Amino acid sequence: MAYPMQLGFQDATSPIMEELLHFHDHTLMIVFLISSLVLYIISLMLTTKLTHTSTMDAQEVETIWTILPAIILILIALPSLRILYMMDEINNPSLTVKTMGHQWYWSYEYTDYEDLSFDSYMIPTSELKPGELRLLEVDNRVVLPMEMTIRMLVSSEDVLHSWAVPSLGLKTDAIPGRLNQTTLMSSRPGLYYG
Repeated sequence: MAYPMQLGFQDATSPIMEELLHFHDHTLMIVFLISSLVLYIISLMLTTKLTHTSTMDAQEVETIWTILPAIILILIALPSLRILYMMDEINNPSLTVKTMGHQWYWSYEYTDYEDLSFDSYMIPTSELKPGELRLLEVDNRVVLPMEMTIRMLVSSEDVLHSWAVPSLGLKTDAIPGRLNQTTLMSSRPGLYYG
């Protein structure tokens, strides 16, 4: 759960979110190093009066500043592609939950069981109890097992919606007439808002 004035991501609850956090840190370090190098070069150029004209025209320098960015882009792209593949992979789900977005509520149906469906409405601000979170509390929560692969089928009845749980690293669009699919697995028990 996020807390007020938080600067980083929420704590990871799924293996996918852990991978996303590692990728974020990896990419941020590359961006930090590039920014530091560029700032250092700019400060040198502004403070130094001496220029060496033969290095400005050198073929080796042009080759380096052409090949080095390509290598950096590969170092960013390969982990990104691996995570995209992991997010799209479905491994024999133990449970399937169908989620339908409506104008002001979500409908959930456990498709592996007969007649197990319910609607989840947001609790109005005037009816909240102390300690409950405004715009996040609902009357019927979705209960899912941990350490099991769960397939979520997400669609909408009326307009575009977004079904998201940040601590699990999930965000899927609910589009009318289209059935989107995502997989989740929680590695620890808890109450996760989205």
